[in-house]
Amino acid sequence: MVHRHSRRTFLTLTGALAAVPLLGAPGAAAAAPGLDDPAKKEIAMKLVSSAENSTLDWKSQYRYIEDIGDGRGYTAGIIGFCSGTGDMLDLVQLYADRAPGNVLARYLPALRAVDGTDSHAGLDPDYPRDWRRAAQDPVFQQAQNDERDRVYFNPAVRQGKADGLRVLGQFCYYDAIVMHGDGTDPTSFRNIRGRALNRARPPAQGGDETTYLHAFLDARVWAMRQEEAHSDTSRVDTAQRVFLRNGNLGLTPPLDWQVYGDSYHIG
Repeated sequence: MVHRHSRRTFLTLTGALAAVPLLGAPGAAAAAPGLDDPAKKEIAMKLVSSAENSTLDWKSQYRYIEDIGDGRGYTAGIIGFCSGTGDMLDLVQLYADRAPGNVLARYLPALRAVDGTDSHAGLDPDYPRDWRRAAQDPVFQQAQNDERDRVYFNPAVRQGKADGLRVLGQFCYYDAIVMHGDGTDPTSFRNIRGRALNRARPPAQGGDETTYLHAFLDARVWAMRQEEAHSDTSRVDTAQRVFLRNGNLGLTPPLDWQVYGDSYHIG
């Protein structure tokens, strides 16, 4: 069963995370290998996929598309690009730039028109079918990877390193940005981080890493509970919080966790 409970806030309000500088001193990067280490990044992709798609096989999700009824239109692909939040439009535009005349290019006017809404106008009935066709194209798969990294993964890792966080902390940031985006609303990533900073200091500011991450996860849970679609907090409670309580700040296998009651293991 696919659990697509979690979706971020409208990215169109902010022009996407990558366009807005995050807080933190860039010179405060942690010395240890980061989440951008290839092996750690693969773990991150599997952890997010367990919460977003109820599978560790994240590469099988290039073809995923459905409207989950959360007011954001179609949700699709490896990170849940949404027709109502701008990131799906950016992705399809990138694909059109790299592969002119591809099967999704003709939907660009409709995607521009429905941006910021839950409308399917100009997309139905064939858009889901054509998305799945496009997902067989390695060019489209790479475009999904690149947009995921540009908008979500790279900024999260950069901010995590600036705060002096190790791999687990960087992952906590990444998972939060995937779900909430980085807008100006109270539940956005930067405001979740701001709530945490009101309670604790990250290592780059002389604080204790574990204490700070508990404060961040507390703020994250608060943000999730502000919206019914996010109200199941198991991706924090029985996953990230478990790693933190075990002192596994390097996110080092073996890893055992649960999301929505389902159990997962990385050896």
